[in-house]
Amino acid sequence: MAISKEVEQNLTRASWIRKMFEEGERLRAIHGPDKVFDFTLGNPNVEPPARFHTELRKIAEKPLPGMHRYMSNAGYPETRAAIATVLAEDSKLPFTEKHIVMTVGAGGGLNVVLKTLLDPGDEVIVLKPYFVEYRFYIANHQGVTVEVATDQYFLPDFIALEQAINKNTKAIIINSPNNPTGVVYDENVLRQLGQLLNKKQQELQKEIYLISDEPYAKIVYENTKVPSVFSFYSNSIMVTSHSKDLALPGERIGYIAVSPQASGLELLIEGLVFANRVLGFVNAPALMQHLVKHLQRETVNIAEYQEKRDILYNHLTGLGFQMVKPMGAFYLFPRSPLPDEMEFVRLAQTFNILVVPGSGFGMPGYFRLSYCVDKQIILNSLPAFTALAQKLGLPA
Repeated sequence: MAISKEVEQNLTRASWIRKMFEEGERLRAIHGPDKVFDFTLGNPNVEPPARFHTELRKIAEKPLPGMHRYMSNAGYPETRAAIATVLAEDSKLPFTEKHIVMTVGAGGGLNVVLKTLLDPGDEVIVLKPYFVEYRFYIANHQGVTVEVATDQYFLPDFIALEQAINKNTKAIIINSPNNPTGVVYDENVLRQLGQLLNKKQQELQKEIYLISDEPYAKIVYENTKVPSVFSFYSNSIMVTSHSKDLALPGERIGYIAVSPQASGLELLIEGLVFANRVLGFVNAPALMQHLVKHLQRETVNIAEYQEKRDILYNHLTGLGFQMVKPMGAFYLFPRSPLPDEMEFVRLAQTFNILVVPGSGFGMPGYFRLSYCVDKQIILNSLPAFTALAQKLGLPA
């Protein structure tokens, strides 16, 4: 066997999005790109905000001495300080640069956090549906994934969550706004979550960490607010990237922020910096660190995403598809009209519509559409969705 059994098994489990992408390539070659409606990838198609290009030109025309060298493994102090200033304003807590570790995107950040926290066999709770890579990140560091169901609105089921927490629980990962549902956890949800985790910490006499994965925190609609987890629970660690809010996914720039109130704060930060190095990330990209320190209050044009959401959501619900209206991120997560969602996915492909089955997110019976695509693709797809709904006999 050329590769490990674990990797071979994970290749099978992680193949949904790749398979859909490959199918899209095949269909585009046959029908042309304007007649294939690919909603599989969460790859932002908007451009970074104008100030990003302004700052990029500045640093290209007047390079800083030594700007491409190694720096502290935690990142440039001035970049971390700029992030800490915004977090302090939002949370009303005394964040400083020492609470921030710059990372190679949110994926790198999550691996750094899990490497730092987990001993073999430690359990990490994820709420269904969840970002597909969480299971692999947890397994990377010999942890055990524990899946917990959510309610009909994809919000935490606190009874189920309390039952899942035990002496082996080391952390829970939440993702708000959520991929794949677009659901946002409001203050009431976070307050209940913080109260539950405080209660379980006291009962079990151990730390339980709340890891909040927040790359979509600025992609929200209709004045929706994404509350700071730091306001509700002391042992909180936030991981994020600028892949979505600044449309920089290929630049792999993100950070970890640890609550100033976290238990064993200094040792925790030391562990994160050490893990950042030994996992091979070493430093977050230097050039991007120089740029994003000026962009902490910037974001892409959210109105573009909201327009696309509204076109697709209104059309699909009008056809009889059932779903929770997303208030953030750029995904829809409808219920499959067929009991076997794979049968539905295959049927959709006959209309040149490509979606990802919910099984890939731990939630069979649903499917995900990513609407971070050109608006014209969405408009072109509407007749195909109508024909698909008619084929299914949906009650419009």
